[in-house]
Parts: sequence; structure tokens; C-alpha cells
Amino acid sequence: MDRLHIGIFGKRNRGKSSLINAMAGQEIAIVSDVPGTTTDPVKKNIEILGLGPVVLIDTAGIDDAGNVGEKRVSKSMEMLKNIDVAILLVGDDTVDESELNLIRNFQDADIQFVIVYNKMDIHPLNGEFKNLLLKYGAPVLECSAKEHCGIQELTNALVALAPNTKPVENLLDGKIHQGETIVLVMPQDSEAPEGRLILPQVQVIRNILDNKAIAVCLQPDELKDYLAKNHCDFVVTDSQVFKDVAKIVPENIPLTGFSIVLARSKGNFDSFLKGTPKISELQDDDTVLILESCTHTSSCDDIGRHKLPRLLEKFTGKHLNFEFVAALSPLPPLGKVKLAIQCGGCMVTRKQLENRMREIQKENIPISNYGMAIAYCTGIFKRAVEKFT
Repeated sequence: MDRLHIGIFGKRNRGKSSLINAMAGQEIAIVSDVPGTTTDPVKKNIEILGLGPVVLIDTAGIDDAGNVGEKRVSKSMEMLKNIDVAILLVGDDTVDESELNLIRNFQDADIQFVIVYNKMDIHPLNGEFKNLLLKYGAPVLECSAKEHCGIQELTNALVALAPNTKPVENLLDGKIHQGETIVLVMPQDSEAPEGRLILPQVQVIRNILDNKAIAVCLQPDELKDYLAKNHCDFVVTDSQVFKDVAKIVPENIPLTGFSIVLARSKGNFDSFLKGTPKISELQDDDTVLILESCTHTSSCDDIGRHKLPRLLEKFTGKHLNFEFVAALSPLPPLGKVKLAIQCGGCMVTRKQLENRMREIQKENIPISNYGMAIAYCTGIFKRAVEKFT
């Protein structure tokens, strides 16, 4: 499940830090009457009843001044690429150009937002100002973070906005049914995290349980024997062992990969389907952009840094150049990029992934994802996506 990212925005001394502290129920951000106390965005993972796991993000004031202040504002605006829902704090019975610009940015980025008048402990919101705020098409609330007044109403408003941020399709929903047996092939190799499962595996297991189906978790060397003795309705495998698993699983049993399943709920699935066959058009010295959505140390078994590049060069018979971007780091110049390949995206939200893909698609660069690219290079692309097309 994605953590809903909630950004808190506004001018200096609007009470943003007080609000994040009140929502989290603990002292996360420094609160001071001195303007510009918050510099870099402050993040806190918490659980909110009705929303589940969320990330609260406190940002610097959008009216910060000076060379350093402009950098702080730039950092705050960068957060628009990472959030699903925004809270705009206002006061002084007026809305200035910096606040109007922020509202326009919310609307342009299709970000759901709520406007909060956070000074009710000083004086109540007058009706004329409230009517002005309502014209911007967002809920308008009064609260005082210092007194924890209105926090529940704010939470209720966020709960109401949250459904508009959910994926249209989620993992295996609609593709598996109650009582079916879903076999998950999960190699625990040197790239597997110590003592735990990777997030896509955990999410798919939970999704199978939610659909009242049966999840069977196996290592690759256990698959053949299991299928010989047991019924199976669907196989989902780690993409790295696609080739070996495809040889074992009978053609009448649907087969796909965790990365492909994840792409279904992260959006851009159709773009991945369209872009993957472009692998066959790569030429010598073309540049391929590999997009990892997490940060980790790399080894010789790393799928994005080593295995996928080797597989692409072997399949195409071409010498290719590779550029790598980890987490949500800025993209490099895209002028020479002929193909982008995105990982499953388990560590980022659908909104964050969509924003990244939008930058690439503006340049008309075809995109694929790890699972689809590996399936294509191993000759099972059609089979691996058939269940979802």
C-alpha cells in the first residue's frame, strides 16, 4: 500500500510546523515566532485513522526572501512532485500572489487540496474572506494547531479527498478469485533483504488474502515438484528468474512477474506495453535510462545496475550506454535517451511515478519497466502481460 503523501504549505509564520506537530501528536518540527525557522522539508511517517499510513511533509514558507530563501522556496515547490494531497495555510484575511501561484500549481498538477485558516485562536475567520477562499474550489476549514482545535475536522477532510488519489486498478484485483491458488516464486538470493521480504512480495501476498485466494510461496528450485503434485491457477515470479520459471510452468497456467503486477496499480501500464517492443529498435551507442525508485548499495547481482544492462546488450547485440537514476533524484538531460526503463516503483507513490513518467513522455521517449523488459528479452512478453490485456 502506498503511503499517502500530505504536504503542508503556506507563507512564513502561518503555523505549518505547529500543524504537523498537532497532527502527529509529537514535536517533529521546530516551532518559533522567528520567520523562516523551517528550512528543508521535514517528513514524518504516521498512521491516521481513516487514511492508514501517511507521510506528513512540513515545508518552508513560500514567501521566504533572499538568496537562501529562494532556495528554500524552490525546495518547497519541488515537493509538489511528491505529494498526493496538500494543505494550504492562510491568514490575514487576504490571499497574495504567492498563495495564488501555489493554488494554480496544485490545480495544474491535479493535486487535491484543502485550505486551512490556522489563526482562529487569534481571531475567527470572517465570512467575506471565507467566501473568497471557497472560490478556489477546495474545502475551507478553521483550526488552531496550538490548541488542537479543528484537527479532527481537518483529518475528516483529508479522508474525503483521499479516494481521488487511489489507483484505478490494484495489483491482482479482478484477475484472481476466491479459492484460487496463486503460486509466488520468490528467490532469496544475495539481492534479497536480510530477514524480510521485498515490498512487492508483501503487497501481492496481502492482495491475494484480500481476494480470499490462497498464496503459496516457493523458491525457484521448489516450483517443478510443487506443480507436479498440486493445482495452481496463476504464477507470479520474480522477474530475474522469468526464463527458468517459464520453462517449468505449463502454457495453460497464466504467468507474470511482480514488477508487472505492481505497474498495474502504479499507472503507466499502457505506456509500458507500448514502449517495451522498442527494445528491438535500439542501435549501437544508444543511451538507455534505468530508473530505480529506491536507494541501495549495488552488487554484481543487482538487477537494474548489472543484470538488466547485460540482458539488453545480449538481446539486441548492440553496445549500449546506460545512465542510472536512484530514488526521486532529478533526471539527467534526456536529449540522447532512446529508451527509459522504470523499476516496479514499490518505494514511491503512484503520483510520484506518474510525475516522473510525464517528464519522459514529454520528450516522446518510449518507456518500459523491469519486468516487461526482462520478459521481452527472454521471449515471453506476450505471455507475461496477457492476463492484464
